[in-house]
Amino acid sequence: MLFSPYTIRDVTFKNRIVMSPMCMYACDREDGTVHNWHLIHYASRAVGQVGLIIVEATAVTPQGRISARDLGIWNDDHIDGLRTLTSLVHEQGAKIGIQLAHAGRKAMVAGEIIAPSPLPFDETMRTPKEMTKADIEETIHAFQQGARRAKEAGFDVIEIHAAHGYLINEFLSPLTNKRTDEYGENRYRFLSEVIEAVKEVWSGPLFVRISASDYHPDGLTVNDYVEYAKRMKAQGVDLIDVSSGAVVPAKIDAYPGYQVPFAETIRREANVATGAVGLITSGRQAEEILRNGRADLIFIGRELLRNPYWPKTAANELGIQLEAPKPYVRGW
Repeated sequence: MLFSPYTIRDVTFKNRIVMSPMCMYACDREDGTVHNWHLIHYASRAVGQVGLIIVEATAVTPQGRISARDLGIWNDDHIDGLRTLTSLVHEQGAKIGIQLAHAGRKAMVAGEIIAPSPLPFDETMRTPKEMTKADIEETIHAFQQGARRAKEAGFDVIEIHAAHGYLINEFLSPLTNKRTDEYGENRYRFLSEVIEAVKEVWSGPLFVRISASDYHPDGLTVNDYVEYAKRMKAQGVDLIDVSSGAVVPAKIDAYPGYQVPFAETIRREANVATGAVGLITSGRQAEEILRNGRADLIFIGRELLRNPYWPKTAANELGIQLEAPKPYVRGW
């Protein structure tokens, strides 16, 4: 199954292997634009036969960057570089998505940072400003404009980053959202409005990355995210990319496949497609997840940093003859 095609809307991925979005911090000019590093990094995984590549967290506003060296999509000047990137990946037979993001209180850039409530992540980080209604409206509009630019740049998939303690995740969790207005009484409201705004300009496959557990006794659990996932599906979200943690400092017992049960539960209980991620390193492990109906796509992160040709390694494990790019046939 790992090497079977998968179709969402009118986009078909040639296999179920997804390069998980991972921050590169490679914008040396700190202007959010694509540089040679990004072109080499992502295109090499397309040559390596990954079915879908999702570009790192890409900031919808300058203040929403995790670091000053993050990619950006807050300005039309970013489109040309992103278009070059999508073209390179498409030439190698892969599909490409982009993760639209805002870091919220975890932003480490100069100037004011914003969040649902004025609570720092920990004692080492700054206290954010509580967002006003105007801030909320501007940020939702920024996500929409980021989606418009992604469409113009030729991306096949948009993923909304609602995980890992960044802005949308901060609205969802009771640990970080202490508001008493409509965005606190209904913590899902901010994400809901972002999804609707994106859909006004985007009709392609739409993913949302979530943190399915806060790993805190007073935080959200996978059961809470089942309910959120039902709402996302009703709004037209096609797939939930299931990660976990990082909204507050917590000890996480990480082991191979430790997040897969979250993806499995959400897939079963919310009846929505899911992506599994988290210390998935072998073809047999990925195949088991798919064959047992635990997820629909396999998101590979660090293993693809170590080995851009991981799909070939997985194919060898599974006894699959994977077609080589023509220049590599002699070594394949």
